[in-house]
Amino acid sequence: MSAPAGPLLEVEGLVKHYPAERGLWGLGRPRAAVRAVDGVSFRIARGETLGLVGESGCGKSTVGRAILRLVEADAGRVALDGVDVRALGASALRALRRRMQIVFQDPYGSLNPRMTVRRTLAEPLEIHRLAAGAELGRRVAALLEEVGLDPAYAGCYPHELSGGQRQRVGIARALSVQPEFLVLDEPVSALDVSIQAQVLNLLGDLQRARRLTYLFIAHDLAIVKQIADRVAVMYLGKIVEHAPAEALYRAPRHPYTVSLLSAVPVPDPKAQRERIVLPGDVPSPAAPPPGCPFHPRCPHPLKNDRCRTEPPALREVAPDQLAACHFAETPLGG
Repeated sequence: MSAPAGPLLEVEGLVKHYPAERGLWGLGRPRAAVRAVDGVSFRIARGETLGLVGESGCGKSTVGRAILRLVEADAGRVALDGVDVRALGASALRALRRRMQIVFQDPYGSLNPRMTVRRTLAEPLEIHRLAAGAELGRRVAALLEEVGLDPAYAGCYPHELSGGQRQRVGIARALSVQPEFLVLDEPVSALDVSIQAQVLNLLGDLQRARRLTYLFIAHDLAIVKQIADRVAVMYLGKIVEHAPAEALYRAPRHPYTVSLLSAVPVPDPKAQRERIVLPGDVPSPAAPPPGCPFHPRCPHPLKNDRCRTEPPALREVAPDQLAACHFAETPLGG
């Protein structure tokens, strides 16, 4: 996919820490805050898809929610087409939300079970005063057709639909207010593999038809490869690698990215790929290790005391490829 020059979304130094609870009944000393997002920066060009990947708990979903202000960030700047999202008041934010929407991971929990599909799609149109009367019904039918559903499903309740059909309704709801930017928060992870491919194809078709910009959040690099123009890899609340998709899959520069890619199945049975199994568990985001946050699990042969004491900067290590590793110029492989 080719995208026009100039970013639609700019995120700079985004921080979200959650205060940890005290001990039993609120007694005892306060614990360290959970650093869900710890200084994340990136840009997404118009019409582009940025894949944001990482293990569960790395903070990627919090990034998406903080961009839309579904959770309030503690610091940083989020700008949509030059508008500072974090500086907006309630009325201005509501108006801006027409331009940015989200598709949630769980198609079972993201729809109100007491609302029909018709009511689910009509509600945002009414809130933003985009349609009324007979036009409202026509818009609902058109949205269902656009996501590959028969307009007859408008009278159904969520429990009468399959998982894939529910997710299509969720996509139609996000599209109803004609947004420019969508946060896709693991939109296919709860679906069967065959349905995943259909939904990914639908998202690609919609992006081309509506000239949409996506932040595609996922933990599966194989899925991200099918849709992303660029990929950012997160670990413990930080981006550790950011590059065009082709460059990252061909020659990853951070050991964590290399280990993730080693787990992606290869369709060619003759292809040989060494599986990298990382030792230990992901450290707690409430107590990240000093130095490089990945160093306790890093398999890089050059790992030394510098890794344990000096946090690596996210820097350019190849043309348009950033990595937060002291030894990114000598990668483990790809």
